[in-house]
Amino acid sequence: MKRARLVAFPGDGIGPEVMEEGFRIISLLKESGLIELEVQTFPVGGASLDRFGVPLTQEALDAALKADAVLLGAIGGPKWDKVEFALRPETALLELRKSLEVFCNLRPVKVFAGLESLSPVKEGRILGVDLLLVRELTSGLYFGAPKGIFTDPETNEPYGINTLVYRKHEVERLAKLGFELALARRGKVTNVDKANVLESSRFWRGVVEEVHASFRGVALDHLLVDAAAMRIILSPSQFDVLITTNMFGDILTDEAACIVGSIGLLPSASLGERLNTLGERSGFYEPIHGSAPDIAGKGLANPSAMILSVAMMLEMSLGEASLAKKLAGSVELVLKEGRRTKDLASDNEAYLKTSEFGENVEHAFRKALG
Repeated sequence: MKRARLVAFPGDGIGPEVMEEGFRIISLLKESGLIELEVQTFPVGGASLDRFGVPLTQEALDAALKADAVLLGAIGGPKWDKVEFALRPETALLELRKSLEVFCNLRPVKVFAGLESLSPVKEGRILGVDLLLVRELTSGLYFGAPKGIFTDPETNEPYGINTLVYRKHEVERLAKLGFELALARRGKVTNVDKANVLESSRFWRGVVEEVHASFRGVALDHLLVDAAAMRIILSPSQFDVLITTNMFGDILTDEAACIVGSIGLLPSASLGERLNTLGERSGFYEPIHGSAPDIAGKGLANPSAMILSVAMMLEMSLGEASLAKKLAGSVELVLKEGRRTKDLASDNEAYLKTSEFGENVEHAFRKALG
């Protein structure tokens, strides 16, 4: 039996509730003799701050660095809004990303059959939507130097500055991963930039084209970010894989998220270049939703994104693409049959609680495993 080490951070708010449904799937995999995950669980964010005085302990960080994959619930909440910035729960997430050296964030956006009416976008425009946003995560405008708020010594006028810098290897590794992912999908990459006005984007586009020379089996086109923002709403089904910079990706991934009808349906993965003990990419997996403290403990959270994050982990860090496909298919089947959590149900419609939805997915996955 394949064995792997997983570090889990349930986090805050609804994080522990959705994490339990992820654990449900992990237990089934072990029970079925398919893969054994040794799971270590640590508090993080507000939970760690309350218990240890820091949002991420050194013990937890060291364990994450030794793991084959990391799974996160959600972090933060109003309870910690007045904590000094250096101790804010969210800093734990930044520290994990930095220490794990994950340079790429992947967000699949898929409209599930039976849920088309929940999208704010017209149903005719979202049929067949299944796209993957590939966002650079560790460079660009958010990290470039110099940055800060200064005062002009001659005029005494204050000003703010951020520097947009991309180095060739940073663009190359993201583009290469984007093309590799496209080969396993529908074979199309759309590069999103602002090459008509930004030198950094013209450089970015040139590097992407250089990398594309080694992936002639993949079609490549370029789209300016403003046009991309429009087309993601007007014609999202035209896209397969989109690759883009840190800031543009930050904006476009949230825009694309609205297409599916609920943020509770969207998983994510953050990948680096480090290989784990299985020879796969070490990864960091999490739902894109927040901690939603207003519904925590009420059984109202949708665990779909967590379960789908487990599916991404199976494929990308554990080398189990077949199991990942069956797990994602199980979530899709449950939703298609009309079994929904509160966020997906109409006002007077009966809905499943968090654990009940997880049980339904577990049952469907068990059948898929045979």
